[in-house]
Amino acid sequence: MSRRYVNQLTNGDSVDDAFLVADKQLRVNRQGNPYLHLELRDKTGSVGARLWNASEGLARMFDAGDYLHVKGKTQVFQGALQLILSHIESIDSSSVEPEDFLPQSNQNVAKLAAKLREFLMGLNNPNLRGLAETFLIDEEFVRKFTTAPAGIKNHHAYHSGLLEHVVTLMSIADRISDLYPDIDRDLLMMGIFLHDVGKIDELSYDRAFGYTDRGQMVGHLIMGVVLLREKVALVADLTGEPFPDELLLRLEHMIVSHHGTYEFGSPKVPMTPEAFALHYLDNLDAKLHAVVREIRDDPSKESNWTPFHQNLGRRLFKGVAAEPNSDETL
Repeated sequence: MSRRYVNQLTNGDSVDDAFLVADKQLRVNRQGNPYLHLELRDKTGSVGARLWNASEGLARMFDAGDYLHVKGKTQVFQGALQLILSHIESIDSSSVEPEDFLPQSNQNVAKLAAKLREFLMGLNNPNLRGLAETFLIDEEFVRKFTTAPAGIKNHHAYHSGLLEHVVTLMSIADRISDLYPDIDRDLLMMGIFLHDVGKIDELSYDRAFGYTDRGQMVGHLIMGVVLLREKVALVADLTGEPFPDELLLRLEHMIVSHHGTYEFGSPKVPMTPEAFALHYLDNLDAKLHAVVREIRDDPSKESNWTPFHQNLGRRLFKGVAAEPNSDETL
């Protein structure tokens, strides 16, 4: 029997398939009995799963990033689909195809990469174009940048999600630049390219998505500034002149301020027109992506609403389901 993916599961389905363990927690219920709370993933999405009466020994047999063959049944709980497990068994990673278990961008990655290069090499400012070239000639950087997700759970949380997010933002900025002539278009485009560049090493994404040790302890904002400074040091070899100090300062500011407010972990708030534009464009794309995804991927067909989304702070209206045609002959 061919496998069914997460996005094909509905309430009451029996499941007998392999999944990637994206998260594993051993918890206790109100009676003090331990159970496993898992997030199981394939390339189409993830589903929460529970195995009652689990032992610590069983929990130690596998970790996040491992593969499991599971049996169980789906049910809807508080508006969300979950999987109640009756059996789990570890699977050797050599027996699975990794691309079946990690989500991928549904856009053409080669075309996205070509569009990114077109935007960067089309910059008029020779210093910024030279800086862009130092990134583009670095094959390892390009491999990471075109593979990395933009996050592990929220927006663009799939392979090549970072590339898709950045190219979308650059496309928006390119289209609206004539409406805001006081904004330095080249500076905004480079700031968009750089704003999340530290995520290529903050996140781990070969198997289950997570954070590297350096990512946990330093974070992508500082890591992005460090990477920018490393590349700026190489620009003089391409342009024949040192990179301007103020231009570097403005780019660093865009990286560290793009979260917008202190409450969202931003070390600084935006203080330049380009930094303001970057913050609001970034927030627009992230929020719209999350909203569309929640509506599109909600497995519950019975409700006109999605479950409550913690990060968005609300439920989302999916629309009224079409009524069966009353004129149909029974």
